Amino acid sequence: MSARLSLLDDLPNHGPEQLTESEAYWRDHQPWLASCGYMLRPRYTPNWKPSWEGTKKNYLDCEDGSASDNPTLLDATRISDGKFVFLKIISKSVHPYEAEIGLFFSSEAMASDPRNHCVPFHEILQVPDDGDKLILVMPLLREYYDPRFDTVGEVVDFFRQVFEGLQFMHQHHVAHRDCMHLNIMMDAGPLFPKPYHPTDNSRLRDFSDNGWFPSGPKHYTRTQRPVKYYLTDFGISRRYNPDDGPPLEDPILGGDKTVPEFQASLDACNPFPTDVYYIGNMIRKTFLVGTPYFHTAKLGLEFIEPLIADMVQDDPTKRPNMDEVVAEFEVIRKGLSTSKLRSRLVERNENPIVGFFRSIAACLRRMKYVIRRIPPVPTPPP
Repeated sequence: MSARLSLLDDLPNHGPEQLTESEAYWRDHQPWLASCGYMLRPRYTPNWKPSWEGTKKNYLDCEDGSASDNPTLLDATRISDGKFVFLKIISKSVHPYEAEIGLFFSSEAMASDPRNHCVPFHEILQVPDDGDKLILVMPLLREYYDPRFDTVGEVVDFFRQVFEGLQFMHQHHVAHRDCMHLNIMMDAGPLFPKPYHPTDNSRLRDFSDNGWFPSGPKHYTRTQRPVKYYLTDFGISRRYNPDDGPPLEDPILGGDKTVPEFQASLDACNPFPTDVYYIGNMIRKTFLVGTPYFHTAKLGLEFIEPLIADMVQDDPTKRPNMDEVVAEFEVIRKGLSTSKLRSRLVERNENPIVGFFRSIAACLRRMKYVIRRIPPVPTPPP
C-alpha cells in the first residue's frame, strides 16, 4: 500500500523488545480487533514477551522480532478462515472519499467484472475510541515487481492489467489521481507454496527458512502461477457525475511529482489525462528508463515505447484516453510473436555471469512451458 511513513526518528529510542508508539496503538486495539474477527501477530498482542529473551537466539531470527515501520498499515489473520489480510487506518476528515470509492468498486456488481483491478475492501471497521478513524480490511498484497518478472510475456500481462484497471475506473467516472508505482500491488499468494512474512518479504511467515537463501522464499514464476494486479490507495481519488461535463480539479501532488501540467500553473485541470500520465510514467520509469537504487531498466520492451511516449506528453490534451490506450495496446500485443513473449526479460547492465546462469535456467523453463503447453502470456483467473 502507499502512506509509507517511516518511523526512523522513533526507532533509535526503541530496542527490538520495545514497541514503537504506533506499534503500541495496534497492541492496544488488538482485543477489539479480535472481537471483530481479526488476529494480529504475537508481537502486537497484550502481555507479549519477546521469544528470544532468555535464549541464545538473535531477535533477527525470530518472527516476533520483525517490527512494522508503517504507522497506518499492519497485517492480520481473519479468524474465520485463516486468510491473511491488511489493515489500513484512514482519517475520514483527511480522506473523506476513500472508503466510499473502495466500497463502490467492491460491490457485487463491480467485483464480478474481471476488468476491475481496484483493491477490494472486505470490511470497514469504525475505530471505537476515535470517531474520525476507520480501518479498511483488504487482501494481503505484495509489491508488483517482487519477485522479478521472468519473461516479456509476464510484463505484457502486467501492462494489460494496469491499463485495463485504470480504464475500468475511468469508465465509471473515477479518477485515481495517484496511480504511481507504490499504489500498484499484486496478489502474490499463488506464487508462494508457503506464505511469506508480511513485514520481511524475504522470509517465510514463520521464519523457519533461517533467512539464508538469497532470493527469499521458494516461489513460482508468473507464467507458472498467474497473478492479479491491483490499483490501491484511493485517498485522493474522486468520483464524478458525467452530466456535469469534464471535471476540473486543483493540482494535488501525489507520489509522482513530475506531472507536467502541475509544474508551471496552479490552474484547475482535468484529472483523467493526469491519470494517463501517471500510469505511463510509472512504466517509463520502472521498465524503460530505470530509477536509481530501485528499478533497473529492462531490454526487449521497445514495442511499448511509442505508446508510453504518447501517454506522457507534456500537453494533457494530446494524450490518449484510457480507452484509446487499451485499444492501441491490444494491437501491439497481437503483433508480438510467441518467441518474443517467451523470451527472458533482461536487465540493462546485467552482470554477464548472472545473465549466463539466468539464461540457462530460463531456457530450461521455456522448454517445460512449451512441452506442457503453458501460454506465453499468463492469464490469471477472474
